[in-house]
Amino acid sequence: MATTDPGIAPFGTLADGTDVQKVTLNDGTLSVAILTFGAIVQDVRLAGVPHSLTIGTEDMATYAGPMASAGGLIGPVVNRISDGSADLDGKTYRFERNQDGQHTCHAGAAGTHRKVWTLAERTDTHVELTLTLPDGEGGFPGTRTVTARYALTAPGTLEMQVTVSTDAATWINFANHSYWNLDGTDTYAGHRLTIDAERYCVPGPGDLATGEVRSVAGTPYDFRQERTLAPGQDAKLDLNFCLAEARRTPRQVLTLTGASGVRMELETTEPGVQIYDAGGIRTGGAVGHHGKTHAAYCALAIEAQGWPDAPSHAAFPSTVLRPGETYAQITRWRFAQT
Repeated sequence: MATTDPGIAPFGTLADGTDVQKVTLNDGTLSVAILTFGAIVQDVRLAGVPHSLTIGTEDMATYAGPMASAGGLIGPVVNRISDGSADLDGKTYRFERNQDGQHTCHAGAAGTHRKVWTLAERTDTHVELTLTLPDGEGGFPGTRTVTARYALTAPGTLEMQVTVSTDAATWINFANHSYWNLDGTDTYAGHRLTIDAERYCVPGPGDLATGEVRSVAGTPYDFRQERTLAPGQDAKLDLNFCLAEARRTPRQVLTLTGASGVRMELETTEPGVQIYDAGGIRTGGAVGHHGKTHAAYCALAIEAQGWPDAPSHAAFPSTVLRPGETYAQITRWRFAQT
């Protein structure tokens, strides 16, 4: 890849000396910056809007530290795995217990949001990144080949395609972990949210899915009709909304609208979407876009994915991928100013 490409710029260097690049996509309506570190969505700009729509930072060390999940593409298994272990085909696999010394969160140190991806190709409107995960890394079986493609496919539309193959049975569940604040304000207060989900995974201690699935009706988690968010006053949000029983063709599942009138529509193939209110976000006082310091409720994390802790709950949609199969996720974000 030519270093003179104006769409590619140095972003920083990791502690081990590895260089990180920033790739900027622009179609005149939407401008999106993607990092080779973590396949991070670092910046999203809609024409006519004077701020980024997602939280991010210009500091590489912050992405490698307290903001490791912000904007990153997290796998091979996003979210939590209870007790840091799971059984597959008669064998027990054990993973890093990086949450409360007991559970696995975001695949631990083996998470793809902590790796430098290979820049395979790019144009003004798309970038393709690749990664190979070795067998046994983090306790996960199989040599897995991952491709992530971000593309501007229509005015105001960012599309992400993630494909994975493996040479041994394994678990695969990827999610982009961007935090969205469409107003560029200190918190997402005043944003309005709708989610096309009739059920949710009941969370228990440590925000792990208990295995119980309930109707959203009569609960604080009913977003089938648009509701205005009140950070710190609403019920805590760090749970999965059940969209389907399996991956399906992409369809619109969620709308987030800022008080400013900027709107984001989410389309995805995935059967679930995790919503996190950032009430306990830890960014180490990171200074982000617009010179703001990210703090509690700064933005809303919206993570299209398979249901969390599926390896522990046989009734959940399976996240097992076997040799000869291909995992394929498509997620689209559509932005407009009303």
